[in-house]
Amino acid sequence: MGAESTVLGVVIAVVGVIGSVLVARVSAPRPLPAGQVEVDDGPPVLEVAPEIWQHMSGKITTLEGKVDHLTALVEAQTVKVSTLEKLLRQAMRLLRSAHRQLRAVDVTPEPVPPELIPYSID
Repeated sequence: MGAESTVLGVVIAVVGVIGSVLVARVSAPRPLPAGQVEVDDGPPVLEVAPEIWQHMSGKITTLEGKVDHLTALVEAQTVKVSTLEKLLRQAMRLLRSAHRQLRAVDVTPEPVPPELIPYSID
């Protein structure tokens, strides 16, 4: 069995060498024909008709303007909402204080609406 495994090993080695040589030949760069110079233009570039490019550039510019306008509106509304939330929290503090005063004189205060309870937590 020792001789068979040695022969098998040699056959596998020869097949491996032949495979390596074939892969090297296939993947090797081909020589250019005589008189031709290799030029590396870099990655391929998509060329677009000037009319299409101008049309799309106009649309992109319009969209950028609209996005800038919407961004300004969102920022203004964010400031407004945060100011209103701050005022609502102050109102809830006053309401809690008033409820404590009412309970101190044995008067049952009106219940706070459930949607306002998150604003009563500082």
